[in-house]
Amino acid sequence: MPPAGTLQYRPGRERIRPPATTGAAAPRLKPPASWQEDEARDALHILPLSILPLETPGLRRARLIKNVRLETVAELFNDAQTGSGQIGINQLPKCFGIDDPQFRRDLRKIAQIAEAASFDVYSLRLELRRLNIDVEDSDALRLSQAKRSELTSYMRVFTRPLIEHVYGIQSPVGEAEIASMDELIRLFAQPDVEEARRRLQMTADRLDIPLQEIPAFLEDYADIFLSLAYFKRCLDDIVPDVQGFLGWMAELYQVSEVRRDTRQSRMLDEIGRDLTDIATSITGRFESFDNRSRDFWHDINPHSFRSIRDLIVTHHLTIGGVLCGLAVKMNLWKHRFSRGGGPVRRLEFIRSEILPGLAHIKTIEQASRNNMGR
Repeated sequence: MPPAGTLQYRPGRERIRPPATTGAAAPRLKPPASWQEDEARDALHILPLSILPLETPGLRRARLIKNVRLETVAELFNDAQTGSGQIGINQLPKCFGIDDPQFRRDLRKIAQIAEAASFDVYSLRLELRRLNIDVEDSDALRLSQAKRSELTSYMRVFTRPLIEHVYGIQSPVGEAEIASMDELIRLFAQPDVEEARRRLQMTADRLDIPLQEIPAFLEDYADIFLSLAYFKRCLDDIVPDVQGFLGWMAELYQVSEVRRDTRQSRMLDEIGRDLTDIATSITGRFESFDNRSRDFWHDINPHSFRSIRDLIVTHHLTIGGVLCGLAVKMNLWKHRFSRGGGPVRRLEFIRSEILPGLAHIKTIEQASRNNMGR
């Protein structure tokens, strides 16, 4: 048994089970391509190679994915019956049997982007720009319409101060009536209330931009905070899984294999502390973002907007990397153990799938958290 007070995730009397993975049991028809594209576009760990300017048609049908060890691999197929067909990036030439200049150029692009810590659209924008790789379809680096609609409730924490700033506390515009930031931008492009027009002019003056550029400013504002809403939604999905996993893992302290072997107990202690620290730290980062965004509306000026924008964008890569790492590990846990599992199988899974890469996630989070105030 670990020392009292070492961890914060002691199991209760009831046995904690991971939630079942939907659709894992029976084969399903292959979903429409558009559905698959939206799923990949909204994911943290998937990059369809079709969005890259590749010259080899066969490569464009594959995807890059992050596996549970946080390695980037090429996925050539994925369906309910055969599973996921994954190979290393360095195995692509042998798999395709091609070695011409075009293929080698494609491989260089793939190898470069494979180094990204996350494949969410916001991290990809930064990485592709850094690598000077153009994307043919700019919509490929935007969240799907379904995901943007899903995030409406998360965006209210950012749209509420905007509405109050323009229309005042007694706003004639109900938040529930605004289904998206696009609607809000259209509303402010042609305000139908005299006081709103006056306030918009004041905002433009404070930002040192012409009134007609307010919609463009709002689009920039919307995109920045939509990214924050997206990551916050990912975090809200992941944290309960982490808590469930910690309780599930803590049950192992009761089994004889762990009681007899202090190395096993220390491993569980280490993983428990790391996951708890990571989840607590990244949650604190989001609280800091919320506070900074509220401060922006109290003192609007060009510097304050650039400051909050640069702060959030600077953290895109690390937030994406941390959430991506946690998501792939928790998703595999739910999939593997949706029907339970004995202690030996659990310990092997924790040792071989959860532990590798966890220290790296913690290092990223610690470094980013320390830089929040800089």
